[in-house]
Amino acid sequence: MKVLVTGGAGFIGSHVVDLLIQSGYEPIVVDNLRSGNKAFVPPNVRFIRMDISSPKIEAVFERERPDVVIHLAAQVDVASSIKNPVEDANQNILGTIRLLACSYKFNVKKFIFSSSCAVYGEKDDCSIKETFPVHPLSFYGISKYTSEQYIQAFHRLFQLPYTILRYANVYGPRQSSNGEGGVISIFLKKVLNGEAPYISGDGEQTRDFVYVKDVARANVLSIETGTNGIFNIGTNSKTSINQLYQIITSLTNSNLLPNPMPVREGDIRYSRLDNTEAVNLLSWKPNFDLQTGLNETLNYYKRILKEE
Repeated sequence: MKVLVTGGAGFIGSHVVDLLIQSGYEPIVVDNLRSGNKAFVPPNVRFIRMDISSPKIEAVFERERPDVVIHLAAQVDVASSIKNPVEDANQNILGTIRLLACSYKFNVKKFIFSSSCAVYGEKDDCSIKETFPVHPLSFYGISKYTSEQYIQAFHRLFQLPYTILRYANVYGPRQSSNGEGGVISIFLKKVLNGEAPYISGDGEQTRDFVYVKDVARANVLSIETGTNGIFNIGTNSKTSINQLYQIITSLTNSNLLPNPMPVREGDIRYSRLDNTEAVNLLSWKPNFDLQTGLNETLNYYKRILKEE
């Protein structure tokens, strides 16, 4: 079975590609390499350098005839979406619509979409369910939710099957730490370089950190399960940014004190995803706790720093 993976040279996408190969699927990667890395794509995987918003993407569908699309390509930085909402919408909304139109035209059997907990907006300190009201605070959250609406409309109008996965805060090997990546990759690389990272606000904001290999497994499981559903992909546990930094300094034997910075626009205070639906209907649950995932990620960055 052919699976077209957009953003397949990126952080999450490359892990999805690895697991697809292990599971017996034939992945095809489309990536514009703005944030992806060609080195993350196995040499035996067909790679097409292209922007998903390009009209040329239709020729890829016509030639490859994928059975399934796993759509991960996106502008993923909240701050960037606020600075440049037009580019955010072009990548995240118009790019998704083009992929949906191609999927319908070329009889794709399923469209699997990477969404985000950012769609929920500000909630109390509780486990967020898929049925909670959606009130995104950032243009990024709006673009993800708008894409969800288009996906569901393509199903209603054209019977295109889908699965929507709303991720918690994903972390792990290969994540960018150049300022647009996740807080864990930034903290680890800073501390390993002997630099004190920044923590915004009081550091008591909480996040649900989910390991990238667990997220990849949710995508691959969605090929056969969870049709026409929306699922939270998280651990249903919370960790404050201060707690996270304490764990990281303990793992790295660091005594660096973090630098304070103002709260960033568009950031939410609390985030923790109830994963009951994914457990029951995707047969998915997180296999990695935070300590195990952090150890694997730390070892990855140590290895990368030695090679630099």
